[in-house]
Amino acid sequence: MAFRQFEISETLGQLNSIAPAGYALGIHIEYTTPKFMFQTYPKDWLDYYSRNGLLMSDPMVAWAFQTEGAKRWSDLDDPAEVMTKAAEYGLKYGVVISTESNDSRTICGFANADREFTDEEIATLETLVTQIHDNTADTAQLDAQTVEQLKKMSIMVTHPGT
Repeated sequence: MAFRQFEISETLGQLNSIAPAGYALGIHIEYTTPKFMFQTYPKDWLDYYSRNGLLMSDPMVAWAFQTEGAKRWSDLDDPAEVMTKAAEYGLKYGVVISTESNDSRTICGFANADREFTDEEIATLETLVTQIHDNTADTAQLDAQTVEQLKKMSIMVTHPGT
């Protein structure tokens, strides 16, 4: 399937509308490094998360590396209280989605400030994440310009104004 830049832009726009408090989207993680990373969580939360090394105790990450599918944050075991801390930054409700193919995993966390995601919203998010995962699966088949554009978009979404 050919990848077109506007497809990812449109899909990211859909994610923004469904997850108004933000999201983190790690696409095609091999070992521990994603090929592309998009983050729209509040900068204060991203800074706190990074500064305190929360990746290692994040229940979303632990669940997503062991499982495929979707799970509400409220249903995750969170002994380090990472999600409790996230709520202090306006990320009160959320869902994690994980998909894998050919030893490459895409993991996404989506947040909402005022309510749980509905089953319908979760199903839509799963569909969109699968589309992104599938459309970027083989970067060798993407032309160099498209890969570069994806990297630029990742920086723009994660670090607006950069």
